[in-house]
Amino acid sequence: MAAEKRPDFSERDLRSLRIFCAVAQASGFAAAEKQLNMSKASISRHIREVEQTLGARLCERGPSGFALTHAGTVALDLARDALMSLERIRPEIDAVRGVLSGTLSIGMVEHIVHDEGCHLTEALAAFKEQAPDVNIELRVMTFNELDLALRERRVQVAIRGMYRREAGFHYSPLFIERQRLYVARRQLRNAATLPLVYRSQPFVHEALNTLGMQRGPTASGLEAVAMLLLSGHYVGLLPQFYAASFVKRHALAMMPNGPQYENTISAIIESSRPRTRALDLFLSLLDQLHRGE
Repeated sequence: MAAEKRPDFSERDLRSLRIFCAVAQASGFAAAEKQLNMSKASISRHIREVEQTLGARLCERGPSGFALTHAGTVALDLARDALMSLERIRPEIDAVRGVLSGTLSIGMVEHIVHDEGCHLTEALAAFKEQAPDVNIELRVMTFNELDLALRERRVQVAIRGMYRREAGFHYSPLFIERQRLYVARRQLRNAATLPLVYRSQPFVHEALNTLGMQRGPTASGLEAVAMLLLSGHYVGLLPQFYAASFVKRHALAMMPNGPQYENTISAIIESSRPRTRALDLFLSLLDQLHRGE
C-alpha cells in the first residue's frame, strides 16, 4: 500500500516545530503561552498544522492534561536536533572566518562559586574577552534539573557534582567539594540523637543507610537545610565552604566524628551532542584555570 503523499516542510512548518518543542518543554499550552507570548488558539493551530504535515497526532490535550504520543516523542527528539543544527550554521560559518558567535548555555548548581576551588568566574571573564560576540546564558538548577536539561539539550554544559558516572555524558573534573554533617552549636552534645534533614542527594542517602540516622524534614536547596539546622532540631549535610560562614558566627558546628564526603565538581556535556567552537573554548578555559595553568 503506497504511503500517502504529504507536503514538504515550509518555513511556517519550521516555526510551528519550534512552537511544538516549546510546548513539549513546558509540558502544556498554558505554561507555554507566557513563554511564547501567544494565545492557546494560535499555539493549537500551529501544532495542528505540524500534525497534518507529518500525518500523525503528536500530543493529547484536553481535560486530562497534556501528554506526548509516541509519534510526538520521536518528533520532539528529531525536531530539537534539526532546529539546533540550523542554529549552528551561522556560528560555524563565523568560526571559519575566525569569529565566535551564537549562544553558550551553561547550567550550574547553587553556591559553588563561593568554594575557593571554583574558578568559574575567571573562566567566564576570559571567555568573554576571547569571544565577545557569544551570548552567555547561565542558569542555576538542582542536580536532577541539570541532568534533564542536558538530556533535553536546553544547556550545553552543566557544572555540578559527579556522584556517579552516567552513560551518555562526558565528565571533566574541576575541583573537589567536601561535605560534612553540621548541627546548631547549642545542640552539639545531642547531635547523634537528632534526625537528618533530607535532600534527594546520594550523600544524604548514604548517611541515612550507614549511620542509622532518622530521616527528618525534606529541604530544597542549601539555604533551606541551613535554616532547619539553625532551628536546633536537626543535623544536616552541607559543603564545608558554605557552612564556614555560619561557623564563623558560632551558630553551626561540625558533627563530632562525623563522616566527610568528597564530591568532584565537573563540567559535564552530552557525549553525542555536536560541540560548538564556543563550547570547546569554554571547556578549555575551565580546564586550564582549574589545573592552575
